[in-house]
Amino acid sequence: MSACTPARTTDATRTERVHPPHSPPPAPRRRLRLAGADVSASIAVFLIALPLSLGIALATGAPLQAGLVAAAVGGLVAGRLGGSPLQVSGPAAGLTVVTADLIHRYGWRTTCAITVLAGAAQLGLGCLRVARSALAVSPAIVHGMLAGIGVTIAVAQLHIVLGGNPQSSVLANVGALPAQLADLHPAAVTVSTLTLALLLLWPRLPGRAGRLLRPVPAPLVAVAGGTAAAALGGLTLPRVDLPSWSSHALPALPDGPVLGLIAAVLTITLVCSVQSLLGAVAVDKLVASRPGPGPRVPRSDLDRELLGQGAANIVSGALGGLPVAGVAVRSTANVRAGAVSRNSTMLHGVLVVVAALLMVPLLELIPLASLAALVMAVGIQMVSLHHIRTVTRHREAVVYAVTTLGVVLLGVLQGVALGIAVAVAVALNRLAHTRITHHEEERVHHVRVRGQLTFLAVPRLSRVLHHVPQGARVVVELDGSFMDHAAYESLQDWQKTHTAQGGTVDLTGRRPGLRHDETADDPTGTEADAAIDTAARRTPPGAEAAGPESAGTANTGTECRCRPWTPWRNHQCATAPESAPQSAPAAEPPQQDRPTHSRQTNPPGQPDHPGQSNPPGQSNPPGQPSRLGQPDRTTHGYRLAHGVSAFQRNTAPLVRSELARLAREGQRPSQLFLTCADSRVVTSMITSSGPGDLFVVRNVGNLVPLPGAESGDDSVGAAIEYAVDVLKVRSVTVCGHSGCGAMQALLGSAPGDGTQTPSTPRTPLARWLRHGRPSLERMADTGRPWPRLAGRSPHDAVEQLCLTNVVQQLEHLRAHESVARALREGTLELHGMYFHVGEAQAYLLTGADPGEEEDRLFDPVGAADASG
Repeated sequence: MSACTPARTTDATRTERVHPPHSPPPAPRRRLRLAGADVSASIAVFLIALPLSLGIALATGAPLQAGLVAAAVGGLVAGRLGGSPLQVSGPAAGLTVVTADLIHRYGWRTTCAITVLAGAAQLGLGCLRVARSALAVSPAIVHGMLAGIGVTIAVAQLHIVLGGNPQSSVLANVGALPAQLADLHPAAVTVSTLTLALLLLWPRLPGRAGRLLRPVPAPLVAVAGGTAAAALGGLTLPRVDLPSWSSHALPALPDGPVLGLIAAVLTITLVCSVQSLLGAVAVDKLVASRPGPGPRVPRSDLDRELLGQGAANIVSGALGGLPVAGVAVRSTANVRAGAVSRNSTMLHGVLVVVAALLMVPLLELIPLASLAALVMAVGIQMVSLHHIRTVTRHREAVVYAVTTLGVVLLGVLQGVALGIAVAVAVALNRLAHTRITHHEEERVHHVRVRGQLTFLAVPRLSRVLHHVPQGARVVVELDGSFMDHAAYESLQDWQKTHTAQGGTVDLTGRRPGLRHDETADDPTGTEADAAIDTAARRTPPGAEAAGPESAGTANTGTECRCRPWTPWRNHQCATAPESAPQSAPAAEPPQQDRPTHSRQTNPPGQPDHPGQSNPPGQSNPPGQPSRLGQPDRTTHGYRLAHGVSAFQRNTAPLVRSELARLAREGQRPSQLFLTCADSRVVTSMITSSGPGDLFVVRNVGNLVPLPGAESGDDSVGAAIEYAVDVLKVRSVTVCGHSGCGAMQALLGSAPGDGTQTPSTPRTPLARWLRHGRPSLERMADTGRPWPRLAGRSPHDAVEQLCLTNVVQQLEHLRAHESVARALREGTLELHGMYFHVGEAQAYLLTGADPGEEEDRLFDPVGAADASG
């Protein structure tokens, strides 16, 4: 206890409050704690939000207070209730065109009522938990919508920058632009030019002075510079006019055609929801990419974010504010300023309220031309060259262009509808468009199918296959991800006919696995699924002409029944060399446990096909090297090279970008996972983890030696210290498993096996297993209850020792100084886990607290369980 803290005296007359014996103690009162990073981030966001909110309100034609109301409500309501802690909401540039059109058509008070109804619609969508469905909209449509809105904003604000007034549509603004250029207002042009120059050049200030000044937001500097220039130069310009809050307009009952009002509500709901949800996903990516360790920021809950945005729109519309949505500029500034919680967003809303009440005289000095220049720059930035390059690379430029033109010429809702229609048409065209080519190379006919192989492509496929000569060797490359039943049957029928006429057929595809002709008797898959996973088909001439008996033999002895889930099983179609000495019968696995596959042999004198083994006792011809310069496929060394080659070919392109990111940022795992070195325990599989998620330590018996000069082990101890002190992992898991060989060795050892006499040299394994003696002693102690499994008893003493060993090693973990210190500070959790290999069932340890001799229960983890 601190010396400055007065000791609490006990009052004998005071009745002590107690809670029921089986209920948790009352939660302590929560205090509002503001981190310094949140305070600084809120100030940075406020300085950006203030001029932008006024500028967007000016661009929509709404009262300027409406922008401040929306900014305050977005910070306080959406910041408190939303599901994205660091996303900042407020009046967004993406809503400018929609809101301006509604104000022009229905008036401001009806527009406020439409905002309230749109917020209610968002609440309904959030309750239906459809937020993830909104992300199904093609990014090309979203980027095209934003680009169209940006073009509309920029063209309209250009008139104010030049000293005039915008028209009601983009075409009208473009038509009036020549006349506006002929009638320039020098004062407005001067202030606007200065504002744009400061906005563009401020982030690029060089040298030490630039590093010191760049943290000040460029929008604030640009508007302040334009305001100062207008005031010092005595320029006569229209300025911000904030009427008294007593005359602020509030919503009225909607007045207009019902269908038009419904379309308006749907438009506001669509644009606000999509922009907010995409912004939340982008904020998650920004948070994940922040360098260095820091406070954990939870990922966005998109359904809760939709509810928060709906509540904010209801409040904003009811108070006479603009529609609210997540804003990319402010959210990015919030993350980069180091915000760690939603307090930064809420505090920015408080600052907006203070400014709206106390800074009115200062705000009324801002020229409208300066705000128009700021908003015009934002509109131009919404037409992103990066987005254009991205959609072009993915062949969706047509969708982007149609959506942009539709928004510019027709409106947001109509433009988005056109974009969706074009996106669907493009998808159907890609599904129906299949490219089939045929060429001959070194007397081998190659037929390549690129795209989805459906019934629409069957006539062209049959026509190409008809031109393949009888008896020729054919390689059919299926370069696609889908094959329907009609295409499968057509390809299979041609294959059987061609092989019956003396030809050979090799079917290859992107994914290794199931043979094309095996699915007729495959009880676990369908023909279409098998065709997708086809990797190879090698049928020797004359095989189809064999009788039923020989066919049955082929099915049992020469087929390769690979599955899509087998690559991690070290499963290879090529078995061990036939010439290798046979193992003893006792060493062989049971017949039902072995994969039902073997390699297929060629007839005598038939040359090997690539990827095919030689017949028993037959090797390559004398002096002939192995195919393609590779070692013989039947060697175990080739299995490793084959697996690495498959990784480089199939997996590396998919994970290269993620591994490159991890290489740049370093490892930041959240868990230390300590488990056995048994080859059957695949940590990434049973935890559904990927690169960078787990810091894994494996040893024989998942043992954690106690620290100390005599019994300690520097390897495991160093890994624990590094994970806890350097990597700052938040949990440590000790995982045992069924059938552990180390536990069997402990049970089967004689009493003196761990401490042999000096005349008997101890093996490294015996010296290591002495760290498991405490687990054996714990199980032998009748005064301690045994750890147990929920729902059943341990199968045997080995399984009981495996469970006991997990509990004992957790106690050993607490003896390590780094672990004990982290546990005292509350930054680390310890977990026990047991994995039954044969049942593929994981169990998590629950039960007594450390030091209590009560039952330790291992509960099974179900398919519907979710870790908090």
